[in-house]
Amino acid sequence: MRKTRRNPLKTLLGATLLALSPLATQLALAAEPEKEELKLGFIKLTDMAPLAIAYEKGYFEDEGLYVTLEAQANWKVLLDRVIDGELDGAHMLSGQPIGATIGFGTKADVVTAFTMDLNGNAITVSNAVWEEMKKNVPMEAGKPVHPIKADALKPVIDQFASSGKSFNLGMVFPVSTHNYELRYWLAAGGIHPGFYAPHKGDISGQIDAQALLSVTPPPQMPATMEAGTIHGYSVGEPWNQAAVFKGIGVPVVADYAIRKNMSEKVFGVSKSWADANPETHKRLVKALIRAGKWLDEDNNANRAEAVEILSRPEYVGADAKVIANSMTGTFEFEKGDKREVPDFNVFFRYHATYPYYSDAVWYLTQMRRWGQIADAKPDSWYFDTAKSVYLPQIYREAAAELIAEGKAAASDFPPADEDGFRAPLADTIDGVVYDGRTPNAYLEQFAIGLKGDSKL
Repeated sequence: MRKTRRNPLKTLLGATLLALSPLATQLALAAEPEKEELKLGFIKLTDMAPLAIAYEKGYFEDEGLYVTLEAQANWKVLLDRVIDGELDGAHMLSGQPIGATIGFGTKADVVTAFTMDLNGNAITVSNAVWEEMKKNVPMEAGKPVHPIKADALKPVIDQFASSGKSFNLGMVFPVSTHNYELRYWLAAGGIHPGFYAPHKGDISGQIDAQALLSVTPPPQMPATMEAGTIHGYSVGEPWNQAAVFKGIGVPVVADYAIRKNMSEKVFGVSKSWADANPETHKRLVKALIRAGKWLDEDNNANRAEAVEILSRPEYVGADAKVIANSMTGTFEFEKGDKREVPDFNVFFRYHATYPYYSDAVWYLTQMRRWGQIADAKPDSWYFDTAKSVYLPQIYREAAAELIAEGKAAASDFPPADEDGFRAPLADTIDGVVYDGRTPNAYLEQFAIGLKGDSKL
């Protein structure tokens, strides 16, 4: 747990203001944060970095905020504590505020005004599975041709099925990016990852599945795979590189090759907290924007320092060499096959921190595709839901203040006439174009998954 300290000069200023006339006091305090002492949660993953950097570089304190950072046991505990008010906000899966808002799992109004990062995940398989997969992977100069598609895994899964064995894969949470990316990759290779049917009381996500996906906490994934309980997993760093360092598995595809540059984690708060603390919320976003900027500036020049910070036990607590493998612009696939991947972790480039509606819509389409949303919805429903969860207006206010204070430039942010939708994305593992403005037409492109009026 890390906690910033209250500034005694600020306390003295508050006492001085109380001696002023009521009107003067009201005016002087108008822009003060409603809540100064905050407890923020995170999971031990490298993409919690903006929180650690905002703390270590004093960006929270610059905004008059005195923050305690506290690691959480798992994503459900983290979400429940934000909803219950035990945490003021937290590092969240991008799907968590959306899933809570539509009532998949815990029903609650949760919002975000800040995207913490893009990309950052990979899919890893055990050594035994990789040896079989590798027979189906194109090679060039003795090395696998990337990106590796799930087509190479399908014969392996077919072998399991013919032997009466289940093929088990781990992911971190039902509304996690990891779940949707793993499902996307599998389906693109003709492997059915299974449906959810909450309206029938089945939230296993394994209906009609050819590969059985289940929840495994991120830090436990390497050991769970080593024990043979699962045959692979989808997770964020450093837990893919940990498998390489331990010699127990091989990352076969990074998520930027599955669907590039959409949000991975967000900073989430309850809607009631956001409504009660607008100035505090804006100041938190300001501090986090500065942290994201620091992490990416000068072509990742600060990443080595970030690795040292993240390796500390109070943050990620993994070996710095393991964290550095992805955070410094490289990624190791098969042991010794380290490749340049400058965008494996993106914290600010490509307007990474902006809460794009199109990112929220993508998560909603995946919830619909796999049955977490049981019924057909019109395009307008997707847009309205995205706009109820993602709050770019708060981000805009924070950015405007940073520009006025000389801490950022206008060019750092999307143009003022930005409508909240990124340009259509064609850089996907299956070549299917994603346009957030046409969610139902997007779903129609897939051979596997629910679309239109289909229902389980």
